[in-house]
Amino acid sequence: MNCRVVVEAAVPVYDVETTDEAVRIAISKTGEMLNPDLNYVEIDMGSRSCAECGADQDPAFIAADEGLVALELEMTVFNVEREEHASRIARKEIGQRLENIPLEVIEVETVEEEDLDETAADDEAAVEDDADEPPAADDGATAGADGEDRTDGGRRTDDDDEVLPEFEELIDE
Repeated sequence: MNCRVVVEAAVPVYDVETTDEAVRIAISKTGEMLNPDLNYVEIDMGSRSCAECGADQDPAFIAADEGLVALELEMTVFNVEREEHASRIARKEIGQRLENIPLEVIEVETVEEEDLDETAADDEAAVEDDADEPPAADDGATAGADGEDRTDGGRRTDDDDEVLPEFEELIDE
């Protein structure tokens, strides 16, 4: 079973004047902490509402040029036994990178395989629209620096006999 988990994070920001500035800084700060390891986590503004009247409020609270911003972090967890398992995995993965930031699971939704395929197709279409060159073949092979197809993710192996020109001089010495 695959689950989409939404976690709410309370991100502190410093030296801010407006809620918009606080939200931008919090999203940027969170993105830096999560990337490159968790670049598949989607970051969005959280939603807050008044407990008494139900009115929507800004996702940031500012006092004395310091703010606390509510962000929603969404990730898909694959091959889990149940929703509780998915929420523990998401909290652990995100929490390891966001030190001293409180997290709370606010939503766990079971995702069907078909939904994941549609999402992947949408993501591929967006990447193709942005790219100037055609997409790479989907067979796992990538072109190395010498133009040869590689199935090792583009990494050089010990049996590669060519060396980059800048480093040939160092080897000769």
